[in-house]
Amino acid sequence: MRTIARTARLPWSATLPADPAVRLPLTGLRVLDLTLARAGPTCVRHLADWGADVIAVNPPGDGRDVIGRDGSDFQNLHRNKRFISLDLKTPSGHAAFLRLVERADVVVENMRAPVKHRLKIAWDDLKAVNPRLVYGSISGFGQDGPYAARPGVDQIVQGSGGLMSITGEPGRGPMRTGVAVSDMTAGTLLAMAIMMALFDRQRTGEGRYVHTSLLESQIFLLDFQAARWLMSGEVAGQMGNEHPTFTPMGVYPASDGPFNIAASTPAQFARFCEVAGCLDWLRDERFRIVRRRIENRAALNEAISEETRKRPVAWWVEQLNEAGIPCGPILGIDEVFDDRQVRHLAMATPVQHPRLGQTAMVASPINFEGLQTGVRQVAPLTPADTDDVLTEVGYSREEIQLMRAEGVI
Repeated sequence: MRTIARTARLPWSATLPADPAVRLPLTGLRVLDLTLARAGPTCVRHLADWGADVIAVNPPGDGRDVIGRDGSDFQNLHRNKRFISLDLKTPSGHAAFLRLVERADVVVENMRAPVKHRLKIAWDDLKAVNPRLVYGSISGFGQDGPYAARPGVDQIVQGSGGLMSITGEPGRGPMRTGVAVSDMTAGTLLAMAIMMALFDRQRTGEGRYVHTSLLESQIFLLDFQAARWLMSGEVAGQMGNEHPTFTPMGVYPASDGPFNIAASTPAQFARFCEVAGCLDWLRDERFRIVRRRIENRAALNEAISEETRKRPVAWWVEQLNEAGIPCGPILGIDEVFDDRQVRHLAMATPVQHPRLGQTAMVASPINFEGLQTGVRQVAPLTPADTDDVLTEVGYSREEIQLMRAEGVI
């Protein structure tokens, strides 16, 4: 596994920290964040990065240390929020939450489906308090049905949602992907659903309940592999670095390491043969047409590998891209952030952290021309905004002190 020293060069200078005074697309939107783990926070991060006033509600005593096991991950997921502590299981804590709901636009949660009902903070409980509220939920397996009460995490759903059966090399057994794809997909889809509901609210004046699950998002992510089964009866299997239905598309050896080529269309394959100096492949009955190339995939890959080994990755990347053939290197994560296009896109956003000093986080992948987001506020070590937020919804200093004395905050 690669490691990189903290003193290594990172592209902090690629962009500047966001100005808190700049109006962003979601400025003025108030979001109550009841999320945990990754899927829910991924949803909320989209909203927070683009200007929403996100108030994360944590149980009293809940806090994370940035230097601990999940420090960088927690900071990256929970930036640009205000944090408060509130015990929703107590009458006064629940009442305070309802007062927050009265002034909120959105509530987001990703508890197990039954939990929010026990806490009396489900959609049915809150819509009467604020009819304009948009309520967003993520669960492991859905809000109802035979698995609704099950806990769900990304790896479990990668398995039960089919992804592990098509990931990895043939014969090697099931393999998870290297990132939490069902979490990230569910969070992003819920953010989109919330924005759809907010748009609908402009016309109707009423809020709406929107939800997805890791399982639904994972199956959606199967995309063409799912369509192959539903429409053609084909059960996809593991193909390793090969594309399931196109060739040549995969990893090939250069003289100095592996790289990716995608030359699957007839025009791309013809240009690839020209660059490789192997025009005879276009006359070879095994490779002349797409169907035959697929049938003779192993022989074609062997022939291509013999040629690609003769030159370095950089030569192939330059020559093939110049010819309009998708081709690229295989980079480690440290190399990704040193890549000139990644630096140009400013995908590492600079942060001045009170304990970590100058560091960087993953930037939002969304672009608004003329606007720039960034990290306006790091995730605090403790719920430091409790007093301010409660004051905003009408609590007096004495009431706040009493709630603190009773352990509600």
